[in-house]
Amino acid sequence: MNVYNAASDPANPRPGHKLADIPAHDPFVVADAATGIYYLYTGGSPRLHGMDRYGVLAYKSRDLADWEGPYVVFAIPDGAWAHPLHGAWAPEVHAYNGRYYLFVTLHHNDRPLEGEAHGGYRLQWRGTAIAVADSLEGPFELMDREGPIPPLNHMTLDGTLYIDEAGCPWMVYCHEWVQTADGTIEAVRLKEDLSGRVSEPIHLFSGSEAPWDNGELPAGGSRSMYVTDGCQLYRTSGNKLVMLWSTYEAGSYVQTIARSVTGTLEGPWEQLDPLVGDDSGHGMMFRTFEGAWMLILHSPFRMPESRCKLYEMTDSGDSFVVKS
Repeated sequence: MNVYNAASDPANPRPGHKLADIPAHDPFVVADAATGIYYLYTGGSPRLHGMDRYGVLAYKSRDLADWEGPYVVFAIPDGAWAHPLHGAWAPEVHAYNGRYYLFVTLHHNDRPLEGEAHGGYRLQWRGTAIAVADSLEGPFELMDREGPIPPLNHMTLDGTLYIDEAGCPWMVYCHEWVQTADGTIEAVRLKEDLSGRVSEPIHLFSGSEAPWDNGELPAGGSRSMYVTDGCQLYRTSGNKLVMLWSTYEAGSYVQTIARSVTGTLEGPWEQLDPLVGDDSGHGMMFRTFEGAWMLILHSPFRMPESRCKLYEMTDSGDSFVVKS
C-alpha cells in the first residue's frame, strides 16, 4: 500500500517542498558549485513512492529550504544480482575523475548466506554496489551486475568513498551486526576506476568501542548486539581524519563521531562524544556555497515518519561539533 504525499511522488515532481514534507532515510547532499544547486539523495520505494521497483530519488534546492522533486536517478535493473523489490539503502553520490558515482546498498533476500544470524534476523545477500553517470541527475548504471564491492559472503551496508593520502580510492563500509553480532567498520581498496576491489577487508573498529553501553541482548539471546551504520569520513582544518557513524544508546539511534589517532584510514580510531541523540542518525556533512559546514541526518529512525534535519557545524581543528 502506498503512503502518498506530494513530496514523495516521482510521477509528478514539483517545487515548494520543505524538508519536513519529504520522507527520507540516510540522506546525502551534494553541493554543486557549477550550478549553485544542492542535490539531496534518498532511497525510493514502491510503498512510499509508487515506483515499480526500489531505487534512488533526488531533490534539488538553491537555498536548502525549498526543494523540487522527487526525480528518479536510479532503479535496480532486471538481471542484476540484487532483487528490484528488496530495497535500496543509503545512496550517496561522489564526483570522481570527471564522472559521478552512486554508492547504494542493495539486497537479495532470497539468497541466503551460511552461518549464524543474530537478533532474530537471517543472513542474506546485502552489500554496497557502485553505479555511474555523467550527471548528478543520472541515470546511474551499475558497474558490476554480478555482486557488490565487499566480499559476497559478508553481509554489509552503507559503503562510502574515501580517497587516501596517496590518491588511492577506498570503500569504507559497515559489516552488519546481524552477521557479526558486534558490528564493525571495515574498508577495501578499490580499482582506480572504482569498478571493483583490489584488497581484502581491513578492520577499522567495532561497534562495541562506543564510549557508552550501546549493546542490546535480545530475549533468549546469549550475546549482545552492537550496531554500526552510516560511516562518512572528513578532514578537519587541523588535518585530523574523523568519521561520522551511527549506533544506539538506550534503544535510541544516535549520531556519533570517531577520530583516527594517526590521521590515516588504518587508525587506530578513538571514539568521541556523540553529536546528536533523540533517535537521530546516519548523517553526513557538506559545505554550503557560503562555506559553512552542515550536518544532515534523519530522525526519527522509522519510516515513513523519518525526516531530514540540518545542523550547522563548527570545525574545531581537532573534530567537528554541533554549533551552539
